[in-house]
Amino acid sequence: MSAWRFSRYFLGSAPSITEARRFVAALLRGWPAVGDAELIVSELATNAIRHSASGRFGGRFLVSVHAHPDRLWIGVLDEGGPSFPRVFRPCLEGEGGRGLLVVASLALDWGVWGDEHGRTVWAVLDAALQGASC
Repeated sequence: MSAWRFSRYFLGSAPSITEARRFVAALLRGWPAVGDAELIVSELATNAIRHSASGRFGGRFLVSVHAHPDRLWIGVLDEGGPSFPRVFRPCLEGEGGRGLLVVASLALDWGVWGDEHGRTVWAVLDAALQGASC
């Protein structure tokens, strides 16, 4: 199996999170890590809409998937903003704050490139392992 990559832009709105998940699921159909990849893209797209200029009127975000025989790289490029993505200790009563914690628990590695003008939050998965996601 050779390496390949696909990317697609989505509008910065809540329905686009579902579309981004479908995009990843269609690309990775039959891969053991598809469930984890869907969950990761969902969390990263949600963060792009909630915490960056991608969520403003006319905003958008880019989902990229790079597949190699043993690894998957998933990245979400947003339109930037004043805050930097980081893992927080979640508040037990709150509904938010767990997205990057979920990503960190599923991924072999993850990180952030960029600045307040636009950044990519990315994760690497073992393509051969089935994770614990539904």
